[in-house]
Amino acid sequence: MFSGFQFRDWLLANDPALSRLRMASRVTLTIILSFAILFAIQMLIVPLPTAAFGLGIVLSIEGGIAVRDKGNSRQLETRLLGCVASLAVVGIAAGLEDRRLLSDLVFLVVIAIASAGRVFGPRGFAIGMFAFTSYFMGAYFKPSLGQLPYVAAGPIVAVLVGHVVRAVLLPDDWRRDLLRSLESVRGRINQILFKLAALAGSGHIGEADRQELSQLEDRLKEVVLMAESFIPRPPAGVFDGSADPAAELAIRLFDAHLAAESAIVVSFQDLPPFALVHAVIEADREELTTYEEMAEAIKDEPQGETVRALLWLGESRRQLTQAIGEGQASGFAGIDAVKDTAPPEKIDFSFANPLLRSALQITLASALAMGFGLLLSRERWFWAVLAAFLVFTNTNSRGDTAMKALSRSLGTVFGIAIGLVLATLISGQPVIAIPVAAVCIFLAFYFLQVSYATMTFFISIVLCLVYGMTGVLTLDLLQLRIGETVIGAVAGTAVAFLVFPARTRGALDAALARWFQALDGLLAAISEGKSGFELIALSQKIDACYRDVTVAAKPLGSSWSVVTRPGQIRQTLAVFLSCTYWSRILAKSYKAPAVGDDLKKLIAADLALTKDAAAQGSACFFIERRASRTTGRHLPLSRDGARLGLEMIGSALERLYPQADVLPFAPGEVIARSKQG
Repeated sequence: MFSGFQFRDWLLANDPALSRLRMASRVTLTIILSFAILFAIQMLIVPLPTAAFGLGIVLSIEGGIAVRDKGNSRQLETRLLGCVASLAVVGIAAGLEDRRLLSDLVFLVVIAIASAGRVFGPRGFAIGMFAFTSYFMGAYFKPSLGQLPYVAAGPIVAVLVGHVVRAVLLPDDWRRDLLRSLESVRGRINQILFKLAALAGSGHIGEADRQELSQLEDRLKEVVLMAESFIPRPPAGVFDGSADPAAELAIRLFDAHLAAESAIVVSFQDLPPFALVHAVIEADREELTTYEEMAEAIKDEPQGETVRALLWLGESRRQLTQAIGEGQASGFAGIDAVKDTAPPEKIDFSFANPLLRSALQITLASALAMGFGLLLSRERWFWAVLAAFLVFTNTNSRGDTAMKALSRSLGTVFGIAIGLVLATLISGQPVIAIPVAAVCIFLAFYFLQVSYATMTFFISIVLCLVYGMTGVLTLDLLQLRIGETVIGAVAGTAVAFLVFPARTRGALDAALARWFQALDGLLAAISEGKSGFELIALSQKIDACYRDVTVAAKPLGSSWSVVTRPGQIRQTLAVFLSCTYWSRILAKSYKAPAVGDDLKKLIAADLALTKDAAAQGSACFFIERRASRTTGRHLPLSRDGARLGLEMIGSALERLYPQADVLPFAPGEVIARSKQG
């Protein structure tokens, strides 16, 4: 039964489009090649200072993860500008080495400028990271002014090698990424089917099984959103007609996603027959035909809805597999790329811009970390500043920053513990230590997008191995690194909570406002009689906004949080997930050119509920409600899906605030209606 579930399917299911594998490979390969070239220069041409190797390594990393421009030429421009910034700040650090106090103050100025540069977009972010890490390495290794021409070899080699790796050896290709993401969608659908098969075989579904299926549903949603991002869309964002190959592919993807979610929904109330799930997995046409006939005979029973849902999923999976086959054969040659014609965003240098507020936070946190780090060590305080700077990267709220600070501290502690053991065991054996370090570098950046703590863990192991190979590994040094890292993490967290605090609820309020606005747009479009691709695009926007809501709510539901109950957060997110699901059902099902009076009343009621709930922001995450399991939700496969979708959206919105009584029908009546058809 599981013959088709190969290792590559598993890898694609867990790493959509192999994006994490490619990024980790780029960083690792760039470091190896840059180090090899610098070592060859050292051995064959001229001795190089240690700073050249340090800069070559850290800029190989930054070039792999910080350069995010679209197109090879724009990426090269960013790398070259970053190289110029690197050489400039290293020169400044070298010139101020004899004036350490002034050098430290200039470091804070570099941090402020590098952080504020993020308002210029991806290029500003990348150049800022080049400048920060380069000044860090320059102040750490202390090259003399006379060594600067040789130090320059590090940044120059790293930039050129990084560009060759990304543009030639491991290039970006949206058609390849689209194909891989579609294969990832199929892989995650397979995971759902395998779980349903196991449950169907046992005949029982428990609470742990429900949670696992919900997690599989969330993981499917992630990769579907990624796949959708690779499909070229017209400038307006809406396809003109189904004849467009890109539009046809988008519909197949949308249908597969909705069918998989629907199979999960109905399985919660009535598990499918094991033989049916097996037939869907194996694409057994003869067995599926038998169940198609059965579905018609039991269409008014709950089991009939389950059978229809699995048949729908089987057909959607078949069409998705067909699209994957066409992509493998032609490389999606029929789909034309769309040029990026979006105008650049207006640059805002006021403190109303969160990026500028973040720049001030980063600078203050770095100053605090520098002050307390100097009390601990005059030579190693840079680690504290590094931790304080990095805990603000890619965070949206003070809760995010606190979680990242904790992750960095824990990753450092456990990484040093394991690294100390490894470095001791392979001491004096660089033939073993170097490959182990390379593997740890790869793993660090493979897990970067999944777990910051895991990335820090592997990087700490690499540092222990490097210290061991250079003969400076001591327990006191490792204890000092842990202490400096904790100082930086605490400084970053303190500033995040005290200076321009971006409250987690504030970030959640903003995400919810976008979600409610997207839902309002869908309901308004239906009331205006729109249908087809426009509704589907609006429902996909709701889906993307739901993902933002889950990210914003994550700190509230984390295990260390003392202000809320994780279960309560998950319960509220389940309400939004339900509403998002029924929005897609509504977008798919509604086809009428005009809206009847009964639908107008439902739309008006849903719009009123949306307006009322949106006005209260994230308050719905902090109220207690009885656990409500969505039983009896039949699919609109054999009845008016648009009406049912509107009713279920209203029911979901009602559950956000259980005391609400503004629906045009009594609370809970929608469930009875769905049962009655």
